[in-house]
Amino acid sequence: MLYSVTGNLIAKTQNMAAISCNGIAFHCNISAMTALLLPEIGADATLYTFLSVKQDGVELYGFADNAEQECFRLLTGVSGVGPKAALAVLSEMDPDTLVLCIASGDSKSITKANGIGSKTAQRIVLELHDKMGSVPVSEAGRKRAQQASIATHAPTNVSDAVTVLVSLGYPQHEAASAVGQLDASLPADELIRGAITLLSGRG
Repeated sequence: MLYSVTGNLIAKTQNMAAISCNGIAFHCNISAMTALLLPEIGADATLYTFLSVKQDGVELYGFADNAEQECFRLLTGVSGVGPKAALAVLSEMDPDTLVLCIASGDSKSITKANGIGSKTAQRIVLELHDKMGSVPVSEAGRKRAQQASIATHAPTNVSDAVTVLVSLGYPQHEAASAVGQLDASLPADELIRGAITLLSGRG
């Protein structure tokens, strides 16, 4: 199985890239996030790959880093999520954000991906909640995910604070992450005020 492709980038769009290696050009389906991270055409580039073999053909998928590659592998392991749907999710959010959404149970943010409905998003959160530890996200991203997971499964005052913040318009994963940085013994109203301060960038 191909692990990665390194060579000269000869073509790229928002959803594909072609890399020439020793006279052979590899066509890779990519996410919009990877497209933004690729260099200009003519420069050398590396894509971490996933080879999909099905009855109707063979497709090669390329990713900017190992984290996105692992997220794609996990997403396509969810029932009802194919390669196109997985790329749609990864085009909407980077691996750090996806891990945070799943840790906090924020399926709503995942529905922002093209073609991902609420049931599919909920299934992604449910099936991957205990599997995202294999994704090599940044240290900061992992801490935020841990805080969000703790906040989501915390005492009533913490969960109430998260619920209020979500009702005020904050994404659940951001609300849970902010509350997770505070003292869980505080009353809900203090947690809400403290989280708003953090979310406003003043903390």
